[in-house]
Amino acid sequence: MRFSTAIPTMFCLAFLGVTFSASAKADAWDKKTQITFNGPVQIPAVHQAGWGVLPAGTYVFKVVESGSNRHIVQIFSKDELTVYATILAIPNLRLRATDNTVITFRERPAGQPQALRAWFYPGKQWGEEFVYPKAQAIEFAKTSSTPVLEMPSSVKEEAAQPAEPQVIAELEHAPVTAVKPSGEEVEIAQAVTAPPAAETLVAQSTPAAEPALPKTASPLPLIALLGLLALGGGLTLRIVETRGL
Repeated sequence: MRFSTAIPTMFCLAFLGVTFSASAKADAWDKKTQITFNGPVQIPAVHQAGWGVLPAGTYVFKVVESGSNRHIVQIFSKDELTVYATILAIPNLRLRATDNTVITFRERPAGQPQALRAWFYPGKQWGEEFVYPKAQAIEFAKTSSTPVLEMPSSVKEEAAQPAEPQVIAELEHAPVTAVKPSGEEVEIAQAVTAPPAAETLVAQSTPAAEPALPKTASPLPLIALLGLLALGGGLTLRIVETRGL
């Protein structure tokens, strides 16, 4: 009888384990990372008025759930109550993955704040290369003598609420190219090395983004079956014990 009583308990623990495991995976896709800057850092795309340069301090970076397969990153205050910027990014391959978060910056003239270039998540061989408005991209291209990712200058760079849906929607559809030091627009491939597409999928808010599962994929039939098996096992043990008496 003790064994039959333990079966439902063991099943509940196993179910809780699956639930917690799924929760852990959900946290992984947004790549939530706390980053501390020791000095001012210039950022691209849409930001709060007066926050085109982040003061030294601690911030939280997250990948936004998107209605398209665009990579959009938001920068939050340390307590995650304020969104300072919403930034468009393109996946870029690096030579090797590292165990730590890596932030890279673009070359700037002496006395200018560092300009955010890319964010590499621990364990990933690719990272998020940030896209700058056209004028800034040309400036960085001239300084570094290399092509830089750019988006149209028509995208509004300041917003009262950078996290508003219309801001994200605009970035989801903004065309992205690369610009050479001469100002000539070129293909994105001249500025970044794209990793395999299957590795860079982002969480999407549209139903079509989730693969359709057959009805038998629901966990409810399995839960019911396990419950019946547990009940049957208990009854079997009771019969055996009764006959033994």
